[in-house]
Order: sequence, then structure tokens, then C-alpha cells
Amino acid sequence: MSEKEIPYKIYLEESEMPKQWYNVRADMKNKPAPLLNPATLKPMTAEELGHVFCDELVQQELDDTDPYIDIPREILDFYRMYRPSPLTRAYCLEKKLQTPAKIYYKFEGNNTSGSHKLNSAIAQAYYAKKQGLKGVTTETGAGQWGTALSMACSYFDLDCKVYMVKVSYEQKPFRREVMRTYGASVTPSPSNQTNIGRKILEEFPGTTGSLGCAISEAVEVATNTEGYRYVLGSVLNQVLLHQSVIGLETKIALDKYGIKPDIIIGCAGGGSNLGGLISPFMGEKLRGEADYHFIAVEPASCPSLTRGKFVYDFCDTGKVCPLSKMYTLGSGFIPSANHAGGLRYHGMNNVLSQLYHDGLMEARAVEQTEVFKAAEQFARVEGILPAPESSHAIKVAIDEALKCKETGEEKTIVFGLTGTGYFDMVAYEKFHDGLMTDYIPTDDDLKAGLAGIPKFPGNEID
Repeated sequence: MSEKEIPYKIYLEESEMPKQWYNVRADMKNKPAPLLNPATLKPMTAEELGHVFCDELVQQELDDTDPYIDIPREILDFYRMYRPSPLTRAYCLEKKLQTPAKIYYKFEGNNTSGSHKLNSAIAQAYYAKKQGLKGVTTETGAGQWGTALSMACSYFDLDCKVYMVKVSYEQKPFRREVMRTYGASVTPSPSNQTNIGRKILEEFPGTTGSLGCAISEAVEVATNTEGYRYVLGSVLNQVLLHQSVIGLETKIALDKYGIKPDIIIGCAGGGSNLGGLISPFMGEKLRGEADYHFIAVEPASCPSLTRGKFVYDFCDTGKVCPLSKMYTLGSGFIPSANHAGGLRYHGMNNVLSQLYHDGLMEARAVEQTEVFKAAEQFARVEGILPAPESSHAIKVAIDEALKCKETGEEKTIVFGLTGTGYFDMVAYEKFHDGLMTDYIPTDDDLKAGLAGIPKFPGNEID
């Protein structure tokens, strides 16, 4: 098919929408290490995880063998309100860069939550409702996950308690108000409402918080409140499973026009967007059917993949969650108050960690001023104001396109545009006013967090 026949936006018909999620673990030769009970150091059982998570979500979390899992009709009906999402050819950006590269982005911002997070929020709320629960608790960084979960809980008439990282709570008041509009209660974390919150405030007075802190508070409330369970917007395998709808739609759209990407790029915090986008393509690579270059992009201020250690660690600062073998900076690492709140997490999903450890994808860390330069460049030619998180992927997509300009290679680049940045105008204001700074933790800064990694035989840091 000629280039002229490929439209700016590739839309799928509703009938082409995936009816199953794809579980990349089924095709992994080296499976991710099991979650461990921190008290016994033995693999967590379904019964133990059921005290924290919804029963069916526990089964999805532990499933390493089934490649495809049916999407329930109620979830599909909700998806149809905003899915399939468009795959867009960035013709204007290509022209601006004068690159022979072909650039595509999968845009997940066409819903009220403004991001991809709704794909998993509606699934987790559905399973909570199906189980007969009263409500759920959660954490949120930039607020996109909290917004999405608030919408999903409103749809299923569930109570929703959100613990929002304090720096984002202060930087993004309008995101907070969207959550409250949908009926959620929103508390800045760490707070004085929980034992863990009070302990963290005592140990780190004046802290701006982290996703690890907020997770601890949300888990404490869920496990101590009858009829509630905890749900998470990233990191867990069940979330990557739900988000695989992004990659599946992307692949269907590309296959429709005979397009094979060379490079696939996603921003990386806990892993939900990156894992969702690359999963079906990674499956092909694992099965030996095709090859792709995957790039995970993280903030230089919170470099879990590029500077972290691949060991068992707590998923939360309060050390109440299971141990996960992942790339981590240590659960006690408190990231700087950068403006990509959704990427301020000390660790990485264990599936993505294993794939990275096995050399199946690359990771890069970028500084936030360069990220915002790329965001502004993209906004001026493509007409979408991108979220700071997504802009990390934009930055590296531009870098790769400029490499093609130098070499003359006509590579096809696909990246995930996870959401819009209209609630991030304080960040854009600081960038435009020259007040934005870059922070890269020193080795000594990282040592403090890594020192808290649990020590037991086989879990030594190299």
C-alpha cells in the first residue's frame, strides 16, 4: 500500500475491537518471579492475596499460562463508549523534523479521565462490584488513575477512597476536583489518617510523598475496612493484562495497512502504559515470529530501570505489600517533586523487569526540561497538548526520528500517547517561565533507598 493511502488517523470499527486481553506471561520462557509473603518469604497464595485484592483479579495476577482471557460483556460495553482509540500518523511532526522516519502514536486521551487508565479502572471496578463489595481504595500520582477509578466506581455505584501523592495533590487541584465530582474522597498522602501515614510523616517531615507512600495508606485502609479491597493503577500483572487492549488495537490497526513497526516506545513508571502497548508485539518476539526494538523511557529523577537493582523489594514505602522481584530504587526512595507524577514510583512491574533483565528491551532516562521541550514541539505541530508522562515517549521518539535523518534510514516508530496535559498547566507554566529544573539523584542518594531493600539469602544486591 502506498504512503498516500495511509490516513492521518487509523480508526477501527467497533466490531474490530479486541474481545480478549492478552497475557504476555504465557509466552515468556523466563516467567516473572512470584510475589513473596514478607513474613514467610514464601510465594503468596491466592487466599493471602484475596485479603487485599478482589478474588477474580487475584486469579489474573497469578495466571502465567493462559495467553488470552475473555473480556466480560459489561466491560466491553463500557469500552465502546471511548474505544477503539485512534492510531495517528504524525505527518506534521515528521515534516517538522525533516526525517525519513514514519511516526505513529496511539492516543489514549479521548475520554473524560484523559488517559489510558480507564481501561483497567473499569475492569477492576467491575470485579469489585461482582464480588459484592462496598468500595475500593487506591493511590494516585498525577491523578489520572484516581480520576479513572472515580469514574468507574461511579458507574458501578461503588465507594472510592483515593490517596493522592501530596505534591500532585497540590500541583493539580483540578484533577482532584474531577475525582470529587465523580464521588470519590481524595486525601493527600502521606496523611495523618493512617498509622503508616503518621509513621512516614514522622520519619520524613515535610515530605512531598510518593506513590509508594500512597499505596501503603490505601492498603491499610482497605484491609481494615469491611467490604473494601485495594485496587492499583499500575505495577501489577493484572493491570498490564487489562491495558493490553492498547497494544492489541495498535497491532490490528497496523496490520490493516500492512505496517510493521521497527521501534516501539512507551513511558515507564510502574509499567501499565508501556506493558499494555508492547505486550502483543513482545509476544511475537518471544515466539520468534517477528522482531522489534522496544524502548522504555523513565525520568532521570526516578531511574528504576536504568539505575535500580533487580531484587525482591516491597512495592510500597510502608512495607505492608508483598515482595516483588523487580528493578527498584528501594521502597524508601522518595523521588524529587518532578511534574510527571505518574512516573514517580520506586520500582517497575515484575514482568517488564524480567523482560528488561533478559535483554528484550532497552531503557532510557531523560531529564524533565528536555521532556517539556519535546512536549511543546509536539503540541505545536500535532495539535494535542500531551501529558508530562507521555512526553517522555515523545522525547525519545523525536530522538530516534532525528537519528533516521542522520542515517537516511526509513524506520517506522510507534509510541504511546497516554493522555492529555490540560491539568498540568502549572508544570508548563514553570517550563515557560524558566523555573523548571532538572534533578538527577547522586549515587549517595540512591544508596539510601537501596539500603532498605530486604536482606535474605539470594536477595543480595550486586
